[in-house]
Amino acid sequence: MIMAGRRTAYEIYWEILVFCKTPRTFTAIIGRCDLNSKTGQEHLGFLIDRGYLTPDKDGERSRYISSERSDEYIALFSRLYQGLYDTIPGFRL
Repeated sequence: MIMAGRRTAYEIYWEILVFCKTPRTFTAIIGRCDLNSKTGQEHLGFLIDRGYLTPDKDGERSRYISSERSDEYIALFSRLYQGLYDTIPGFRL
């Protein structure tokens, strides 16, 4: 069964954390995860506050990278999602 419709915040957090396994800019994150700027800022702020995402300054550019702590969230969410839907979560292309 494949879910259609809106993603939950938990799915968006998972998507951001997986995408940010390598450092990514804010623009890349909101583009890849299909978010508007305001929603993107809210989600990134939440993940940073919880220690799952770390800001990384690369010269003039700000980037974000998933912390080691995010590995547990990614694994738990993936298992829960697979248990519910018999498939692993994936990025929409």
